[in-house]
Amino acid sequence: MVVDLQDVFGGIDIYLFDQILRRRIVPRDRIVDAGCGHGRNLVFLLREGYDVSGADADPDAIREVQALAARLAPALPADHFRCEPIEAMTFPAGTATVVISSAVLHFARDDAQFEAMLAGSWRLLASGGMFFCRLASTIGLETEVRPLAPGSRRHRLPDGTDRYLVDEALLMALTARLGGRLLDPIKTTVVQGQRAMTTWVVRKD
Repeated sequence: MVVDLQDVFGGIDIYLFDQILRRRIVPRDRIVDAGCGHGRNLVFLLREGYDVSGADADPDAIREVQALAARLAPALPADHFRCEPIEAMTFPAGTATVVISSAVLHFARDDAQFEAMLAGSWRLLASGGMFFCRLASTIGLETEVRPLAPGSRRHRLPDGTDRYLVDEALLMALTARLGGRLLDPIKTTVVQGQRAMTTWVVRKD
């Protein structure tokens, strides 16, 4: 029998898939995708019966995710997927054992919004839970990006996009400030001098 991997796994981030393969994410987990978009990271989790919730500020994306959940996990309540900004999610504090933040935080307008988005995501995580984050960074591209204003973390990337960029020092400082610990070393993929995507995986102590 030929298995259609796209049908089973959707467009899941390969680094998130790695966490599933390593049993860091298991069926008993309560998962919130903070900035779920159209649900590309949720197909497998919904299909396999995980307790999944998500939020996104785009109403069209949320309608699409609700339809996806209704098809793959019809027993899951529709209010598990909410149209609201990451910094103001209404899920109860400590509701999740896993929070996913995949290609979300680098859309912050400034330091204040970045801090609010991060705090809103971290608030949902129960003690002992895992925060899985993928975001753009300067790592490996330090000489190729330029700030949009002096002292700003908003940068113009070589691919022409503007993103809020972190670096290793900031991620390490945030890990300590949040009261977390790294589950994996910080890993960065540099895409041929165009952009750098960093994986930041933290356990909430």
